[in-house]
Amino acid sequence: MELMESPDASVKTPLHSRLIGGAQRMGALLLDQLYPPICLNCDAPTASADTLCGTCFAGLRPITAPLCPRLGLPFETDPGADALSLEAIAEPPPFARARSAVLYNAVAGTIVARLKYGDRPELARFCALLMAGAGHELWGDGPVLVPVPLHPSRQRERRYNQSGELARALAAVTGLQCDPALARRIRRTRQQVGLSGDGRARNVAGAFAAHPDLLARLKGRNVVLVDDVYTTGATCKAVTRALLKGGAGSVDVISFGRVVIGAEMPI
Repeated sequence: MELMESPDASVKTPLHSRLIGGAQRMGALLLDQLYPPICLNCDAPTASADTLCGTCFAGLRPITAPLCPRLGLPFETDPGADALSLEAIAEPPPFARARSAVLYNAVAGTIVARLKYGDRPELARFCALLMAGAGHELWGDGPVLVPVPLHPSRQRERRYNQSGELARALAAVTGLQCDPALARRIRRTRQQVGLSGDGRARNVAGAFAAHPDLLARLKGRNVVLVDDVYTTGATCKAVTRALLKGGAGSVDVISFGRVVIGAEMPI
């Protein structure tokens, strides 16, 4: 026997939706009154949450063309199509392309520090919006987003992985799949801050492994590795090598910040 739909169901559904929407808007207004939105960098009042004030936003330095097609390093002048940076020529990376949203300077550094150490995972939404634009060349083939993993013990200490938050937020913006399990850190390493380039490379060598079912989970798709800051690239290169060894066809890299030698604030 068929169940017949109530004749007024089509009336109740939009009314119910309007009531829920009205309640959500009222709740948001109440929260704004109790906790007015502030700038992610300087804490000045802003018109909306999870953004920067005009002064701080002007302090960000987006990375745009011309840039090295391999490493994403910005060029001061345009050297011509397909011209590589000296760094890419001297030490070709194992990944195909790297892109970053902004230069790592004082403003970007504050955002990253609050995301990474300040228990502010919601900051990933702001970062992801800029990363989505910066990495537009990487999304065409529908890759899988994979965050640079933390060691389980360090993730328990921090409560979350900042790269994982960025990957999930980026997936929401781009519509791509995020699979945090495809790469794992099998050895706890010391913090990279303060180490030389060679020291960073030695620190993370052999520290990562790919998921044993990587090929089945990828289903022929490529990988875009997600990180907060690209400094020397030692960590991204180590994770890339592990993913390629596990069978990934190609790996690209996207990060929020990019340290550039001679820029304002190297780490």
